[in-house]
Amino acid sequence: MKHVATSDRNAYDRCIFHVVDPDGRFLLILGLGVYPNLGVIDAYATLRVGDTLHAVRASDALRDDTRMSMRVGPLHIFVERPLKDFVLSCAADPDDPDGLSYEINWSADFPALWEPHHTQRRGARLTLEGKRFVQAGRCSGWLRIGGREVGLDRWTGTRDRSWGVRPVPGEEGGRIAQEHPTEGFHWIWSPIRFDDRFLMVITQEDADGYRTLNDATLVREGHRDRQLGWPHTDIAYRPGTRHPESAVIHLVDPVGRKPVEVGVEILASSPLAVGAGYPPADDWQHGTWRGRDWCDRRSYDLSDPTAHPRAAYGVVDHAARFTLDGQVGHGIFEHGSFGRHDPSGFTGFDSVAPAEERP
Repeated sequence: MKHVATSDRNAYDRCIFHVVDPDGRFLLILGLGVYPNLGVIDAYATLRVGDTLHAVRASDALRDDTRMSMRVGPLHIFVERPLKDFVLSCAADPDDPDGLSYEINWSADFPALWEPHHTQRRGARLTLEGKRFVQAGRCSGWLRIGGREVGLDRWTGTRDRSWGVRPVPGEEGGRIAQEHPTEGFHWIWSPIRFDDRFLMVITQEDADGYRTLNDATLVREGHRDRQLGWPHTDIAYRPGTRHPESAVIHLVDPVGRKPVEVGVEILASSPLAVGAGYPPADDWQHGTWRGRDWCDRRSYDLSDPTAHPRAAYGVVDHAARFTLDGQVGHGIFEHGSFGRHDPSGFTGFDSVAPAEERP
C-alpha cells in the first residue's frame, strides 16, 4: 500500500516465514516489512544450528520505483503464485562464502486462514491493531552454512502476513506508559501442519488470566473450517526458567463435545529478540532507520542463557513436533510469558518455574 489511512508512524505491513526441519537440527525464520509513514523497508533471516544463531539483517529506504519488489540487500521474497508458491532466497556474502545463504521453494498445502482481529490498548491509547492470516505448507530447496549445503526434504513451512499499526521504537513513554505499566503478558501462537489438516491455536492473556485473543481452528481441504473451542495449555517449563520443554493443548471438538489433546515436543528454539529484530532486541529492531543499503551479518552464541538477558522478555519461536489423533505433525509453538500470570503461578518479572528438588 502506497498510502495508508492513518498518519500513525507505527503503520506497518509485514510477513514472517518459518522453515522447520522435522529432525530439529535447524530452524530458519525470515521475514520482510514495510513502514510507509517512516519510509523504511527491512528484512531479516535467522538460522539456528546447535547453539549458534546465524543472522542476516538488511534495511533500506522505501522507494516508489521499487515498492513492489520484496527485496532488501541479499534477502528476497518472490511470489510465484499468490497464496500458493513463494521463492525465498538469501544471497551469499562475497566476503564470507561460509555464511548463511539459501534458496527455498515454499508451497502452501492448505488455504490461508484469517486470524482474529488483534488489538491492544495502553490506557485509552490504541497501541496495536493488526489484521493477519496464516498458512501452512511444505518446503524444498537448499541452505548453506559453514561450508555445508543442506537439502530440505520433508521440511514444514508456516507463514503469517499482517498489517496495521504496531509499535516501532522511538516514541517516548510519557504519562500513559507511566500510569499504565505492563503487569504481565502470556502468549501462544501455534500453526501446526499435519499431512491432511492444519491446526491454528492462538491465545493471549493479561496478568490475571483475562483472555484478549482466542482461537483454535482446524482447516482441511474441501471441508468447512472447524472451531475447537477455548484452548487451555498445560506447559512443562524447564526448571528455573520460562522455557517450555513440552506441552499439552486441550481443545474440544464441537461434534459430541469430545475432548481433543495436542501433544507438543520442543525441538529447537529461536528467541525473536536475538537477531530477528523483535522487541526488546538491543542491537536492531524493525522499522528503525539505518540509512540506505544497510546490511549486517552476525552470529550469536545461545549456549549461555545469561548472555542475552533481554530475550527472556520477548517472544520465542519453538520448532516442535505435535501429535493429534495418532498423527504426527510439525510447526511452531511460539510462546512469550513475562511478568505476572496468575494461571501459571508466575508472580512477577523475576518469577520462574520452580527448580527441581534434589534428594
